[in-house]
Amino acid sequence: MEPTPPAKSTTPPPPPPPPLLRRLVAIDTKLSQQIHILAKPFLPHFLLLLLELSADFRLFFPVALSLLAAPLLSPGPGPNPNPNPNPNSSPIQLLRPFLSPLLLGLLLDLALIGLIKFTVRRARPVYNKNMSVAVSVDHFSFPSGHASRVCFVAALFYLSADALLHLRSTSPAVERWIGADQDNKAVSVLVSVVWAWAAATSISRILLGRHFVSDVFAGACLGVVEGVVAFHFLRF
Repeated sequence: MEPTPPAKSTTPPPPPPPPLLRRLVAIDTKLSQQIHILAKPFLPHFLLLLLELSADFRLFFPVALSLLAAPLLSPGPGPNPNPNPNPNSSPIQLLRPFLSPLLLGLLLDLALIGLIKFTVRRARPVYNKNMSVAVSVDHFSFPSGHASRVCFVAALFYLSADALLHLRSTSPAVERWIGADQDNKAVSVLVSVVWAWAAATSISRILLGRHFVSDVFAGACLGVVEGVVAFHFLRF
């Protein structure tokens, strides 16, 4: 008795994308590949892999969580440099406007990126499959989770920079660093460094062949929006 052949699937194939979208995807793919090919001989692979690792959720979220619960941020014994102590002016309380939306925003970013990737299901670039990665990645490309995460952190840091200025009365180390800085130049430099890290990490996704240009651009825009939302609505 011959085995019964498997029944053919009656599910119709998905409709092809519109011609304009196909054209834009082709341009995006070609541009991204050209950037990767031109930059590959000059890539500082070790540095780019460090940027990839520094923005990974599995490293970033535990670090952020530990900062929120760090005992070093709790008020300790010793003289208080503030002549008018306020029970709500401890470093942990002053940093909470940044740390609490940072943690909740990272979770929001993870959920949104996963939902969009599962919906769009764009495959990653095929021209860099064999390159070793600093951390394991999923198979979907749009949008870039690394770009959204670093731009979210940079946007939130920019909006929350004033919290660092208020630490001068509770932390001698911060007081020595920014106490005499009347123009807040030190804080401005720090914000610029964070934005430079975000930009370098986002660009590295294209240079390494992890993502297309549109993936990084969409991820960066999403991250900035998440930063604004987290700053205004995700505090506790």
